[in-house]
Amino acid sequence: QVHLVESGGGLVQAGGSLRLSCTASGNTANINAMGWYRQAPGKRRELVAVSNNGGSTHYLDAVKGRFTISRDNAKNTVDLLMNSLKPDDTAVYSCAADTGPQLLATNVEYWGQGTQVTVSS
Repeated sequence: QVHLVESGGGLVQAGGSLRLSCTASGNTANINAMGWYRQAPGKRRELVAVSNNGGSTHYLDAVKGRFTISRDNAKNTVDLLMNSLKPDDTAVYSCAADTGPQLLATNVEYWGQGTQVTVSS
């Protein structure tokens, strides 16, 4: 089993920045993909950013150029630096991890508990 714990959410004004961090513990040796999903009230959950052990990264179009995902495999962490935040970025952000190279919402193996990000206008 893998346990994911997020930190770093909060309230920020539009244009501001936040950094989310996620630490994995437990049986982390086989983890490949790690990343972040978000879900706003009344909206579908969407993949924000993902990084895998092959070095591939993927970003949601809406966050490209503003968000950066980074991993430290030695520490089993994945961070999401969010710049130029917009009110539309308001959501619960959840860390996700999988032994495969992708994070597909329908079968992600491990989820964090989620952290609220609120961007005020």
